[in-house]
Amino acid sequence: VQLVESGGGLVQAGGSLRLSCAASGSTFSINAMAWYRQGPGKQRELVAVITSGGGSTNYADSVKGRFTISRDNAKNTMHLQMNSLKPEDTAVYYCNAYIRATWYWGQGTQVTVSS
Repeated sequence: VQLVESGGGLVQAGGSLRLSCAASGSTFSINAMAWYRQGPGKQRELVAVITSGGGSTNYADSVKGRFTISRDNAKNTMHLQMNSLKPEDTAVYYCNAYIRATWYWGQGTQVTVSS
């Protein structure tokens, strides 16, 4: 299984970005999926998680109301819509998926928010 993130970049504070994660390989039975991030000098933290059917989501307090996680199981993709971005959102964002009792990670995509 491979997870590939895309959509990162440089944006001014208050702007928006949409991250995508594409899963390939033996992707049947993908369960929960999530976005994590790791800022400079910080530990990796959970940003948002979505259940297998997409019916339930959860967010870190720091992004509630600004970020929206979604997934398209037919296309094996997951997205993170990020609005009202702040400089403290600057981080490498990682896609994470739980597939048949194994956690998989993408390589990460850099998001930089300038003030």
